[in-house]
Amino acid sequence: MLSAADMTLAGPRATPMPTAVVGADTTLALAGAKGATERGLIEPILIGDPQRIQAAARALDWDIAPFRIVAADTEVAAAEAAARLASDRSVHALMKGHVHTDTLLRAVLNRAYGLRRDRRLTHVFHLSMGALPRPFLISDAAINVAPDYDTLRDIALNAVELARMLGAQMPKVAILSATEVSSDSVPSSKRAADLANELCRTLDDRAEIAGPLALDNAVSLEAAQIKGIGGRVAGQADVLVVPTIEAGNMLFKAMVQFAGATAAGIVLGAAVPIMLTSRADPPEARLASAALARLAVEGAA
Repeated sequence: MLSAADMTLAGPRATPMPTAVVGADTTLALAGAKGATERGLIEPILIGDPQRIQAAARALDWDIAPFRIVAADTEVAAAEAAARLASDRSVHALMKGHVHTDTLLRAVLNRAYGLRRDRRLTHVFHLSMGALPRPFLISDAAINVAPDYDTLRDIALNAVELARMLGAQMPKVAILSATEVSSDSVPSSKRAADLANELCRTLDDRAEIAGPLALDNAVSLEAAQIKGIGGRVAGQADVLVVPTIEAGNMLFKAMVQFAGATAAGIVLGAAVPIMLTSRADPPEARLASAALARLAVEGAA
């Protein structure tokens, strides 16, 4: 599976992806778009207050004259403008700027724009580099707080599709819990076992699935061997499906803070991928998110 460096290095040789930058009227929001544009990853359409967008661009010493600006005086108007652009295929991806996530997703889910698919919207973090032995996908650590069984299935299916787009022909998927044994006392373990059994039947030619697995048994062959856990996923997982948003949030932040990983994040499940960037994200994470979205678009084409 591609690393963040692999993804971003591919950018300058590819056609820039038309992307709506939703709420592009602050320097922080515009900085991410500027970096992705200069690397050839995106061709931005800037949505927000035109005067503030121009002021932010001057502060960043960025000539935005070649790019289209769409005026929007509120967050809701900006989100709806982006959804309309995606609906008519003027853009192939959305980049969250100075707008609340729930406002943006509400516009994407509005049936009037036709961007909804059969699955739930789910978020995937791609973690690579630093001290990590290989890239990992973690889902869902940003949108679905306490996913029920059906939502967890969509989380896993979206993550498998993305892993395959990133070059893993048979991604190894671990459905995580606090134990590797299905137990009534740990509800997430029973749900993981049921989901793993179902997905093993439906994805037998597209992914390897195992669950429940504790984190160490999912990523460390030594830990899996010590506990006598066999199979093709144990100790070798590259997709980690977490039981709750708290587990995923803590896991990805631990990888970033303690292992020096680069985290790229996108929302899947709509007609276009959505880049969700944080104020705390370093430039390389913002670039990797843009590259990840572009690869998702290319893989779905």
